[in-house]
Amino acid sequence: MIRISVLLLLLLFGRAQAEPLSDAGLDQERLIAVYGEALSFIAPRILEPVPLGDLTVWGLQSLSALDPVLRIGAADGRLRLFRNGDVVLETPVPTDQAPVAWARTAADVTEIGYKLSPLLRRVGTQGVIQSFFDAMFSGLDPYSRYVPPMEASQERARRAGQANVGLTVGLRGSQIEVRTVVRDSPAAIIGIRPGDILWAIDGQRTRDQDPVTIAAMLAGADGSVVTLSWRGRDGRIRNAQVGRVMVAPETVFAHRAAGMLVLRITGFSNTTASHLAMSVQDALAARHPVAGIVLDLRDNRGGLLRQAVTAADTFLPAGVIAVTTGRDPDANHIWRSAEGELAENVPVVVLVDGHTASSAEILAAALADRGRAVVVGSATVGKGLVQTIDPLPDGGDLFVTWSQVLAPLGWPLQGLGVMPQVCTSRGPEALNRQLDSLAEGIQPMAPVIRRERAARVPVPAADVLEIRAACPAAEGRAADVAAARALIANPAAYAAALLPPMSNR
Repeated sequence: MIRISVLLLLLLFGRAQAEPLSDAGLDQERLIAVYGEALSFIAPRILEPVPLGDLTVWGLQSLSALDPVLRIGAADGRLRLFRNGDVVLETPVPTDQAPVAWARTAADVTEIGYKLSPLLRRVGTQGVIQSFFDAMFSGLDPYSRYVPPMEASQERARRAGQANVGLTVGLRGSQIEVRTVVRDSPAAIIGIRPGDILWAIDGQRTRDQDPVTIAAMLAGADGSVVTLSWRGRDGRIRNAQVGRVMVAPETVFAHRAAGMLVLRITGFSNTTASHLAMSVQDALAARHPVAGIVLDLRDNRGGLLRQAVTAADTFLPAGVIAVTTGRDPDANHIWRSAEGELAENVPVVVLVDGHTASSAEILAAALADRGRAVVVGSATVGKGLVQTIDPLPDGGDLFVTWSQVLAPLGWPLQGLGVMPQVCTSRGPEALNRQLDSLAEGIQPMAPVIRRERAARVPVPAADVLEIRAACPAAEGRAADVAAARALIANPAAYAAALLPPMSNR
């Protein structure tokens, strides 16, 4: 139990006369519940073990961030709170190492600071919680984070999708034009296509309306029914009743270019892999076969890991796609592809850039390591850490890094990122020289690619910098698509760029 000296009580009394306490007060029970659940969840899952006491003290350092006159000290089995250099609280640390005991200690220390600091009272309980986790996670990794209740609710809704009919709209003059239609959505099933004109919604004309208003009219409760009228490209007006459902935004956008199937993948939602496979199947069944497939992962920040694995499985025979490793047994998994693959004899090129991250890197690395695709572009972000989510008692969410990702050949994505077999970030002259060399059967990027694939955890920072320097991260550019086209048109150059896997793992 916290022991406060008579001097502290007098100090608090004197300060209270000059600085009235907040009427709202600190919600200590909320702090104990949130901190207790968080510490219970974090401690056994983070990649490197950290004692509960250290995690708690790291979080309490947030008091100094909120009010610089406050400071936390921990030594000799005691926790101290300082104000302007004076000890205002001293308490022994918990002896049972239970998360709830540390949560109570953190809440008690925070309460004293709250009473003494107008700055803490200004941010309130929610601000104190946010700052606690910001400070704690600053000592762990760049991706673990706390998301407060309102934002967490919005993120959950985005992950689940929104009840609507599965289309987006824009303006064509004064008319509302359908811009995109999510595959297999209610709108797609009744025959609405991009380029159609949305004529009316539940009998209300859409002409001269703005797209934001139309989007709100299309959305509604899951299972509710809406009547749509639209004019197709043949000029006919059609009407249909359709039910709203939870629809994730479309992430796969396909088009044909110079005989290639170009698939732009903007993220990995719960429909990405299936829509990718259907787009490939459609292209293979088309009257004019495709000469090659381009997966455009530029500016793709990632998403659901399982969807990236399933997308890779689309193009791969049986084998390893990725490995995740962590302290929690549930974090350890070997992700494998099954027998059977689409477009087996069709060359595949993957476009990446300095914004390609996370699940997109997993897909690119799997196809490159397994000798199934040539990666073109620049070094990617290098986010090879996976987060698990814990809902907290306050309605917020805790994202905790609990595993790291290894490519099929065993090298870590974290820090290194995916090095392209064809680098476009060093300018057009360097790219042209590389393409000329590939046409002659020489792969200029071979040494750095092999060095990356031979890397093992932990990779020294100097090695990471040297490897990435071979093809600096950059934004996507037109040269990426041009290089893909050149490789697909020249089988010898494509084969040289491919760099078959170093083993059959």
